[in-house]
Parts: sequence; structure tokens; C-alpha cells
Amino acid sequence: MSTSALRVCPLCEATCGLVLTLDGGEVTGARGDRDDVFSQGFVCPKGAAFGAVDSDPDRLRTPLVRRDGELREATWDEAFDTIAARVRPLIEQYGPQAVGVVLGNPNVHTMAGALYPPLLLGALRTRNVFTASTLDQMPKHVSSGLMFGDALAVPVPDLDRTDHLLMLGANPMDSNGSLCTAPDFPGRLRALRRRGGTLTVVDPRRTRTARLADRHLALRPGTDALFLAALAHTLYEEGLTDLGRLAEHVEGVDEVREALRDFSPEAVAAACEADPAAIRAVARELAAAPTAAVYGRMGSSTVAHGTLANWLVDVLNVLTGNLDRPGGAMFPLSATAPAPRPEGPGKGFALGRWTSRVSGHPEAKGELPMAALAEEIETPGDGQIRALISIAANPVLSAPDGDRLARALGSLDLMVAVDPYLNETSCHADVVLPPPPPSQSGHFDFAFNGFAVRNQARYSPPAVPLEDGRMDECEIHARLILAVSDWGLPCSSEAESSGKHGAPPEAVDDLAIDTTLARAVTQEHSPVYGADPKELAGLLTGRTGAERRLDLMLRLGPYDLTLEDLRRSPHGYDLGPLRPRIPQLLKTRSGRVELLPAPIAADLPRLRRALTEPPAPLVLVGRRHLRSNNSWLHNVPVLIGGTNRCTLQVHPEDAVRLGLDDGKSARIAGDGGALEVPVEVTDAVRPGVVSLPHGWGHDRTGTRLGVARTSPGVNVNQLLDGSRLDPLSGTAVLNGFPVEVTPLA
Repeated sequence: MSTSALRVCPLCEATCGLVLTLDGGEVTGARGDRDDVFSQGFVCPKGAAFGAVDSDPDRLRTPLVRRDGELREATWDEAFDTIAARVRPLIEQYGPQAVGVVLGNPNVHTMAGALYPPLLLGALRTRNVFTASTLDQMPKHVSSGLMFGDALAVPVPDLDRTDHLLMLGANPMDSNGSLCTAPDFPGRLRALRRRGGTLTVVDPRRTRTARLADRHLALRPGTDALFLAALAHTLYEEGLTDLGRLAEHVEGVDEVREALRDFSPEAVAAACEADPAAIRAVARELAAAPTAAVYGRMGSSTVAHGTLANWLVDVLNVLTGNLDRPGGAMFPLSATAPAPRPEGPGKGFALGRWTSRVSGHPEAKGELPMAALAEEIETPGDGQIRALISIAANPVLSAPDGDRLARALGSLDLMVAVDPYLNETSCHADVVLPPPPPSQSGHFDFAFNGFAVRNQARYSPPAVPLEDGRMDECEIHARLILAVSDWGLPCSSEAESSGKHGAPPEAVDDLAIDTTLARAVTQEHSPVYGADPKELAGLLTGRTGAERRLDLMLRLGPYDLTLEDLRRSPHGYDLGPLRPRIPQLLKTRSGRVELLPAPIAADLPRLRRALTEPPAPLVLVGRRHLRSNNSWLHNVPVLIGGTNRCTLQVHPEDAVRLGLDDGKSARIAGDGGALEVPVEVTDAVRPGVVSLPHGWGHDRTGTRLGVARTSPGVNVNQLLDGSRLDPLSGTAVLNGFPVEVTPLA
């Protein structure tokens, strides 16, 4: 007999509510939850395929440990014993920098991925940390950190109330949104149009989102920062700036005017390949709209001037008075965010507190560029990475020059992967720890609620019980922390007899709770100031340590919620529309929005040089597919095919010029190598631009991805050698880089 269960979808940033149909312990169907307070029944093809993702037969069911050069099934104790026996000796011999950590995109889609990696890094005390952020959104974190003092204070467009949306480098009709959590993003854009609002899209491709727009500008890729600078220049020149209530909370307005003096629409027109009149028209429309928001995403981040582009997005929001007001760009307040502190100066945000060992790349938000990982493994010397812990990451496909990185991974003394698949990266591991399917895990969106267009909170307990032989994902992380740490937590006799990984896993959660409460009771703005930490810990509810930690974060948060409140509201707890938060959220040293931070000012001469640099004849951009999410949904048959194909899109004029035929193969070459790929001739890309999706290249040996291997595609990032980076954020330039394309016989 079939039953049902509620679940928030973990397959993209939209976080839609699902109703799962269950037959025994198997998910046999999924539909949108009409009663969900946030998504209200919307579901995309990925969410509808939840059951197929959950039951993928290629998901690993037991740990793997490499013996005699071959990965073989092992018990959980054997896996953690192997880690414990090999990691600590490396640290004791070579120091904590001998261990590197790589965190992939799926970490932000799970409770375990949000709660435990910070504790792992604390246990290891390593600075060799690499994440998907430097392949995606790090420029936004850096610009936000410099302007607002907090790298996580990221403004999002108030989609449901804005009158004008200017969108760059984003295609939410296919991606469902990013750094802007909005279930049914397409429906919200259509609602904007229905209420008389304006949508302007800047994209070198005529995407589904661009086709919906009132105005589509197909600028030359990589010139978003120049275009945005020209918009700001126009606002100053024509007297269109109006900061409104923000005026008393912003410094540097006049300095920005002077810094952007050279970036008139006429000055940037040739580089952007845009009409100056059109640029001025966009600036005037932005200033004239009753409310407006400027929003940029991956296409404007993973380019040579990514941080400057993201900075200018919010410069425009400030200059038009649209930052932190309804209908503009606003700051969400998650239910698990710390209780708001009193307004006033903070510690600010610093870049480059340390640098990478080999090339001297500055850290950003505690991370080093993913593009530098291979050289940190390969290069001998003090601080060389000898062991790597990879959690839900596949940098062999997602980072530049995967061939080099794969070779580097093969040279490690030890590699541990927490991953449900044996993919292009985890196949190099010595120990693989597979989490259970998502239906068997609880879910709360710690990360995405911080970017949501409406404040809300939703918790999904596991939909089905944990299968025999599986280990809860949170327990996997906790045991991994114990295996690599020297914390000396108390061990039970049972734990001591079960292996070298020491204390029971709940000791990790207890330590996190005790540490958090000890700090919270000393903070005057905390809701538990002056209370007894032990009594507070005794109030926490939850079946697991992770649930108790969620309960704690809710109780310490801004809404006076508990886990039981969320359990009583299975379709979610609506916390209302976004509200103004400046000046309280500002943590800059001045206590104000710092419109022209020193690192930004120092990088502007590089942008100025771009005005006269000769353009490359042909550049490449990536593209999103509605039924895909980077590299990790290509093994699900129902999500492959149709438009979700790895083809090189080429404009008809370029096809004629280059001698390319639709459906035939071409050779495409870049800094890092060359690929052979099928050609798709289409006017959806502008002349001078070709497009190849990322996340493909599933033809490497050693993987166990039966479906993905049947249509492997090619790894677009193999065209890069890792030398092209945005200097402020360390983000790899994955869009707008030069390529050469020639036909194959």
C-alpha cells in the first residue's frame, strides 16, 4: 500500500516542497506540494525525478577501501580505521598543511554538508581549503564582504515586489535561480511582466530567460563590468542618483563618481559591442522605475573582472536607492542566522590573510582557488598537500585542467572521498564513504534560506528509514571528524573496541552545542544571555545530534522558533517578506556601506585597460540545462536527452566562416588543450561566441556511472590550464575566454 511523505527538494537552489509517493522503502513518485509555504506546488523536471535520483542503482551502498591498488567493499569500521591510521601520522610528520580539503556544491544541499565541514576544518587546522565557490560565486562573497563587512550578506532581488529587474549572466528559466532562492523563478518573472514591470536581460545567448525579457542585450562575454560601470557613469553624469534613506549609511559616493569617470557609454561601447544609446536607455529606465533591482550571477562572476562586476551590481542598487528596500535588492534573514547584534562598526572583511604556497594566490573567505589545487599537490616542499579529503566534490570535471588534477590525485599518499558515486574524482580515493539516498536523510536548508526571496523555514525528517548497512550522512561526517582529530574526546569502552576512531559520533554534536552555548550566554544581544548552558542544552529536542543542533540554532536565531515549531508545520513556517536590515547588518569598520573599498579601487586600472584591449576573434561561454546540475545528475536516465546534450553551439555566420556543419564534429582548442565535440548551429548565440555546457566528460576509467558513460560528452574545463583567474576572488575564468574552432574531416 502506497503512502506519502513531505520533502524539500535538494537537487537545486530553488528548494521546492515535494510530496513523495512511497511504496515500502522506495520512492515511486514525486509532485509539487501545493501547501508548501514557499513553493506552492511548483516542481521542475529534477524534482519530479526525485525517485529516480534516490534509487539510482549506481549509488554506492557500502564503503570502499583501496587494497593492492583496487577499491574493494569494506565495513564502516574498516574504512574509519584506515583513515585514523593514516591521516594523523601524516599531520604529525608534515604538519596540518599536509592535508587539503575540497568541498563541492552538493554540500550546501544537505544538513550534514552544512553542519560538519567547519568542525572538520577546525580539527585539521589546515589552510589548504578549496571549494566550488572559486568556480562560481566567490566574487559575490568578496564584493559583499568588502562593501558590507560580511561575505554572507548577499542582497537578492525582491522578485515579488520589484518593478524593474536588470539581470546579467543568469538564466533562471533553466537554472531555477542561484544566489537567489526562489521556487518557480520562471513564474515570478512572468508575474513581474503581468503587473507591468520590466525585465532586462544581458546575456550573449538568447536563452529562455532572454526570450521572456522586454529588452535583451547580447554583450560581448566578459564585459559585464564595463557595461555596469557605464550605467553608473550615466547615473552620475545625468544627475540620476538618489540614495534615499541609505544616504546617511553610505560612504564613498563621490569617490566612485571619480573612479568611474573614464567609463562612459561611448568609451565602453566598442569593448562591449553595444550601442551607447542602449546603455544610456537602460540606466535611465533603472533610475526611473518605482523600484528596481540589479542581479548578476555565474556568467558575470566566472569572468576576468568578476569581483568588479559583482561590486558594480550593488553600486547600482545603492545609487538608485534600491538597496535594502522593498522591491529592490534586499538581505534575507534566515531562521538559523545568529540573533541580530546591535548596530555599529564591526571587524570588517579582509582579503589575503594568507597565500597559497606555490603561486602565492591570496585567500578569500578562508579559501584558496580551486584552480591551484593540482600544483599544491604536485610541488614538493614544506606544506605540500599529501592527503586530501573530498566531500561531495568532482573537481576533475568542474575545475580547469582535469587531466592534470587527476594525475595529481593519483600521486597523493591518501585520499578520502565522501560521495555516493564513484565518479571522475572519487575514483582516485583510497577510502570512499557513501552517504545514503536523500529520502533517508533529514533536510533543512541552512545555506539557501540565507538567499531566499521570502523568509521561511521548513524541515523534512527522513521520508523512509535508513536501510540496513547504510550509515546516516551526519554520522559519517562525525566519525570522519573523530578519525582525523586529536581532540581527545572521552571514549566509551564500546567505541574503543570498535576501532581507532574513538568517541561515539554524538560527542561531536555535543561539543558543537557546548561550544556554541558557552559563547552565546556571554553575548548581551543573545536571547540566552546570562543563562546556564547546561540547562539550555537540556531543553534541546531532536532524535539525532544534527536535529539538536538545528533546534539550538533556531532557538538562538531571530524568530524565537524551535524544532518542534517546524515539526508542527510540515509544509513550512512562513516568516514574511524581506525587510530592510541596514544599518544593523553592516559589519564594516566604519559601520557604513563602503562604496569604494581599497581592493576594488586598486583593481579598477585593470578594468580601464580592458577598454582598449583587442578582442579575441572567438570566445566561449557555458550554459545551463533545466534537467541538470553541474556534473551530478547525468546518471539519471529521465534527466538525459532532449536539450540536455553536450554540443558546441555556434552562430550560423561563424559556422560559415569556420567551415562548420550542423551535426558534424569540430575541434575546439584553448589554453589547456583541445576537444572534439558535435556542432549545433543556432542563432541562439551571438556571432563571435560559442557555447559548451559544463559538467560533462564522463569517459574516464575507474568510474561506476553506467548511464553517464553512454553519453559522456566532453569536459569543457579541459580547455583551460588554470592560469586565468579573477585576482580579487581567485575565481577561475570559465566564461569569455578565447578559443579556436576548426572542422574535423
